[in-house]
Amino acid sequence: MEIGIDSFAATDNNKKSSSKANSLAIEKLIDRIVFADKKGLNVFGIGEHHRYEFLDSAPHMILAAAAARTNQITLTSAVTVLSAADPVRVFQNYATLDLISKGRAEIIAGRGSFTEAFPLFGHKLKEYDALFIEKLELLLKITNNETVNWEGQFRPKLKNQSIYPRPFQEKLPIWIGVGGTPNSFIRAGTLGMPLMIAVIGGETQRFKPLVDLYREAGRRAGHDKKLLKVGLHSLGYVAETNEKAVEDYFPGYAETFTRIGKERGWPPVTLKRFKEQNGPNGAYLIGEAEEIAHKIIRHSKALGGIDRFTFQMDNAGLTHKQLKNSIKLIGEKIIPIIKKN
Repeated sequence: MEIGIDSFAATDNNKKSSSKANSLAIEKLIDRIVFADKKGLNVFGIGEHHRYEFLDSAPHMILAAAAARTNQITLTSAVTVLSAADPVRVFQNYATLDLISKGRAEIIAGRGSFTEAFPLFGHKLKEYDALFIEKLELLLKITNNETVNWEGQFRPKLKNQSIYPRPFQEKLPIWIGVGGTPNSFIRAGTLGMPLMIAVIGGETQRFKPLVDLYREAGRRAGHDKKLLKVGLHSLGYVAETNEKAVEDYFPGYAETFTRIGKERGWPPVTLKRFKEQNGPNGAYLIGEAEEIAHKIIRHSKALGGIDRFTFQMDNAGLTHKQLKNSIKLIGEKIIPIIKKN
């Protein structure tokens, strides 16, 4: 199983910051990616948002800067909001990243949980599904063919158009990022694409029927089991003790999710509810290393086996020092336990 980190490149304290402060925040983020590489983590992903509290509107740029300073770690989007993007440019950006990193680039394509990208790039939210289906089709066609003929509803047609550069790898890896929609799982399985599941609440085991749908769709479509990878992305943070982890993580988490919750109609965050989510079967992985490692293993078994787990931890107002310490514990303590099981 691969273990990694996903980041939304949060500004300090999730507030509007000066250009100097934002520059420093990105510098620290790149330092953490380099540190994760040195500590043996397998993958680092950068999200895509178009909001003041996140600096990841151009994730491939951050990943390219990290690529020049790392050697082993896979560098991926997490996720690319494909519905609001031009698949040609997405492919070119990540093929270039693949050349810079000498074959360590990936794309996780999704629709995103925030909607700011749609009006920003001139799209209608009511076309949410149609946009993604069409653009995924084009991205896959570009990935598989150097010269493309294609016509759709949302982009000018391509006629005998060659698209460059081509990636360092024979084929640029593309995963589908999903939430909890059955059709998304079935689509990924039918296409034979790896699946990255964002679990940000509830109990992880509730996704087992959806993962079964994915695997069955892949089987029916005749895809090799090896192609049907499953990844899991959840909120997580590791410290020396469970108490220290909660003490570090909860204040910033409460501020962030209460603020976002007001936009979405969620109730205010409470410590009681947080502890329920962080319980033995809950989606959150905030605690000491050995307990978190065994919780990842339990989640994997509950879903019939997973191939990748990524921690989302830097949008909770944690300091650079705290985040690096968490990465250190993941590399030195969690990964060895995972490898033994």
